[in-house]
Amino acid sequence: MERERKGRSIVLLPSPLQGHIAPLLELADILFSHGFSIIITHTLFNSPNSTAYPHFTFAPFPDQLSESEASTSDPLHLTNLINIRCAPHLTRCLSLLLSDPSLDPIACLISDAALHFTRSVCDSLHLPRLVLRTGGASSFLVFSLFPLLRRRGYLPVQECRGEEAVAELPPLKVKDLPKIETKDPEAFYEFVCRMMDELKSSSGVIWNTYEELESSALGKLTLEFSIPIYPIGPFHKHVTSGSLSSGALMIPDESCIPWLDTKEPNSVVYVSFGSIVAVTKRELVEMAWGLADSKQPFLWVVRPGLVTGSPWLEALPDGFIESLGGRGHVVKWAPQGRVLSHPAVGAFWTHNGWNSTLESICEGVPMICMPCFADQKVNAKYASEVWKVGVQLGKEIERGEVEKGIKRIMVEDEGKAMRERALQLKEEASLCLKQGGSSRRSLDRLITHILSCNSNRQ
Repeated sequence: MERERKGRSIVLLPSPLQGHIAPLLELADILFSHGFSIIITHTLFNSPNSTAYPHFTFAPFPDQLSESEASTSDPLHLTNLINIRCAPHLTRCLSLLLSDPSLDPIACLISDAALHFTRSVCDSLHLPRLVLRTGGASSFLVFSLFPLLRRRGYLPVQECRGEEAVAELPPLKVKDLPKIETKDPEAFYEFVCRMMDELKSSSGVIWNTYEELESSALGKLTLEFSIPIYPIGPFHKHVTSGSLSSGALMIPDESCIPWLDTKEPNSVVYVSFGSIVAVTKRELVEMAWGLADSKQPFLWVVRPGLVTGSPWLEALPDGFIESLGGRGHVVKWAPQGRVLSHPAVGAFWTHNGWNSTLESICEGVPMICMPCFADQKVNAKYASEVWKVGVQLGKEIERGEVEKGIKRIMVEDEGKAMRERALQLKEEASLCLKQGGSSRRSLDRLITHILSCNSNRQ
């Protein structure tokens, strides 16, 4: 229900990656529904779809990225370039917004945690800054301990120590620590430390998670940070306008929904590895035969570019699709919210990006975990060993292991127990948003905080 307008604007700035844009737009919708005017400022690269949000104002600024630089093949390098180059352009953009008499007074900027350059910009404009962390609290706790982990010899990650337990972060092993393949390995450590330092100087941190799911990590982060934290997730369950896929940079193929309608409850394996993950041709072939050999119906998102150099399905074995007899359905992109909530879906084979992990939990769908980099490894570990709603595949993708993992969830008693636990987590995710729930209380605190912000109109 539309609430009384607050007479204040909030400017939000996303990192230009799919997994970051979608939750920021969901947060914007939440704040809009509670009476704030919303301004989305963004880079020209990967601009969000403004037509899906006619109730927002969009204010793009130049990012100074060349055609070769504007790529998500190395997301860390891309983010570092934005942090280095965009300060003057964002300053100019915000100055114009602050001096625009047609806008409601601007209360604050909410920026993605990865865009740490926003601290200096906001300080120069005397504009209060909150930070949105689009990942989970458990993985962020790991990031906060990077200097300690380095002193203890866990970082940089050494493959030969992969099975060694990280005593400071149970139940993690060395192989579960965040890692990114990038041009400069040291750059990831430096980026995390800089992000953490600048985040601590903000006036608060917003989390797309909820206390019942990550109470331990949130409690430890509360003790470490001297700023307020607001776990108000799951964002996508708040959303009252637009659609769950309106923040997508790719157009979802809706044909998968009527296909799912023909399948039995809890019978389909949904397979999607997000917008950035890449696999080799050999891995794609092993995935294909593992899915086929499981004898379970499957909906598979094969994103163009999932295999480097392959426009779409060229890397699949000849005749593979035809051999399935309709048991498999392959699309370029799927409306993931609708898919996971569909009664036919019984498991989600995922890369364990935080959005996907949280969406799966919220729909009570157990996971087959195949993390690739960064926080995905921590998310997968928690899904499989803490929340006990997933099975984790080995590092090497092999068709026999894929088949075994699918059957553990879809056929065996172990999978039944995971599904029951996943349904419990789904219920907790629903209750936290209701009146008196933990996320509802955090949202009320956040709104009070924003209304107390004082920015100097330029």
